Amino acid sequence: MPKKILVLGRDGQLGFELRRSLAPLGHVVATGRSDCDLTYPLQIARLVGREKPDIIVNAAAFTAVERAEEDTVRAMRINAEAAGELAALAAARGALIVHYSSDYVFDGAKLGAYTEQDTPAPLNVYGRSKLAGEHAVQAMNPAHLVLRTSWIYGVFGSSFLKTMLMAVRQPEPLRVVSDQRGAPTGAAFIADATALMLARYLTRPAGEPFPFGLYHLAASGDASWHEYACFIAQQARRAGLAVTLTPADIRAVPSDQYPTTARRPLNSRLDSRLLERTFGIHVPHWEEGVVHALAAIADSRNLA
Repeated sequence: MPKKILVLGRDGQLGFELRRSLAPLGHVVATGRSDCDLTYPLQIARLVGREKPDIIVNAAAFTAVERAEEDTVRAMRINAEAAGELAALAAARGALIVHYSSDYVFDGAKLGAYTEQDTPAPLNVYGRSKLAGEHAVQAMNPAHLVLRTSWIYGVFGSSFLKTMLMAVRQPEPLRVVSDQRGAPTGAAFIADATALMLARYLTRPAGEPFPFGLYHLAASGDASWHEYACFIAQQARRAGLAVTLTPADIRAVPSDQYPTTARRPLNSRLDSRLLERTFGIHVPHWEEGVVHALAAIADSRNLA
């Protein structure tokens, strides 16, 4: 009998890709905010009770980092409390839960890439809410995969990639932060990696243990936001997209020239080698994923 996979966050860039990647594994039911408002526990319970999933994939989140500083209650409710409730409901059914977390659980003070063994120390409300969500999922359901990722972009939805594509079409030079580093990670790669992990879970022999736990799932390599923006401008032109600015028109500036309410970690690099060793998943360099995404965006615009 086909397994049922419940995906929350259908309308986000990751949810969009998960609908594609998980389809071969079973019957996928994808829900959005209009189907289930995560601020209401009863709606969550009703959804899980109605759908009776074998796997819950929680790609829903409160991602507005600045707004979280003022709306702490809502950020904690969606990113932490609701995640724990989903994990508990999954556990009651003997179901696996997949939950996505963030590089923002770290303070960015480490010189190298963060591993799963490093101690989190979030700088802002968003990071604290994501860390609380990790803890809630881990406490409520031993059958969990908590996947930390970073700087997500996709062909669908809003992201820094999409913002820069609009900005480089304008004549005015840009100023982009150069002292925050991380790895731009494609939603398509995250979704495909999730599918590979779940395929292993679903096809393992009866009684074989599965490596549940916390994993980093981010592209390899790293860049500053400024380097990322310059790469987008360069590769967008090569992909045939309309571009006015060149990398020379994009100025590098320090973070203190863009003061924000929420503090950001200067180092967001995540070490994904545990994921590679455990599941045999190839983690591509961030540039590779961005090139593919820009080509897909160019193809979609040519077809429109």
